[in-house]
Amino acid sequence: MATTTTRFGGNSAVFDGPTGYAGVEAGPEWAEEILRLAKAKNATILAHNYQLPAIQDIAHHVGDSLALSRIAAEAQEETIVFCGVHFMAETAKILAPSKTVLIPDERAGCSLADSIDAAQLREWKAEHPDAVVVSYVNTTAEVKGLTDICCTSSNAVEVVESIDPDREVLFLPDQFLGAHVRRQTGRTNMHIWAGECHVHAGINGDELTARSQAYPDAELYVHPECGCATSALYLAGEGFVPEDRVKILSTGGMLDAARTTGAKQVLVATEIGMLHQLRKAAPGVDFQAVNDRASCPYMKMITPAALLRCLTEGKDEVHVDVATAERARASVERMIAIGSPGGGE
Repeated sequence: MATTTTRFGGNSAVFDGPTGYAGVEAGPEWAEEILRLAKAKNATILAHNYQLPAIQDIAHHVGDSLALSRIAAEAQEETIVFCGVHFMAETAKILAPSKTVLIPDERAGCSLADSIDAAQLREWKAEHPDAVVVSYVNTTAEVKGLTDICCTSSNAVEVVESIDPDREVLFLPDQFLGAHVRRQTGRTNMHIWAGECHVHAGINGDELTARSQAYPDAELYVHPECGCATSALYLAGEGFVPEDRVKILSTGGMLDAARTTGAKQVLVATEIGMLHQLRKAAPGVDFQAVNDRASCPYMKMITPAALLRCLTEGKDEVHVDVATAERARASVERMIAIGSPGGGE
């Protein structure tokens, strides 16, 4: 890829290999220029909860991927700038097919979405021809197009419970979320794909136990994608942590809980970008990461320089072919028709 020369003041947005675009500081002048460009281009900026704080702060809307995609569909602006990873921008395009959808760096992928592709899903479906396919929204457009019903981490239990108990279920791609759903529903005819988000999977039970011992009065907010979710339930079940302090929550659920918590300290098991929104939602609470190294390198590819380049040059545009988008949209709409659209991932 050629080096970009998008300029701002005395700086340039420079392509810096696998780490993305660099060379621009997120100061007041940058913020003013980003908002000016967004207005001039009739664009709205959406930022995922795991983005860099500067990106979250400049965005018009911050949230989880599904909530942001629904905002994209309803937005008056003609252009959507999605500051997140690629499958999220695809979902926005699926729900807003007539809009131009841009991602500041198209190389921002996702280890969880990449853990199953369309060919693998077709093969799995062939082994279980009568099964209902339930896919987490953290999947590619092609996989959504082969899915019967999508789900989010906050409504996955509800979605699976809506399916005839005699039908097999193929749940993908996250094995930890699938295990959580199986525990909650007690369903025995549910097959779970062995995929994972490498960041969430890396937040382990030993770390959670050690942090809980260091902060004995803290609440625990644990994302169901985490490798430590089972450990959290074990700690509660064995009485090491009171059950009412252990909360398995989506990112949206974490924000809701933060706004009403009476705790002085909360340990958070998810990607560390979430701490920025939690601290804004409840500034009087001490939020601490269970693993402060749980940073997604793909999310952090959306740098101030990348966002400046995106708005200046109109790159990178996201495309989903019409047939795939129609099939994928149907799987999302079936989820919404069940009841709660959920709080996203």
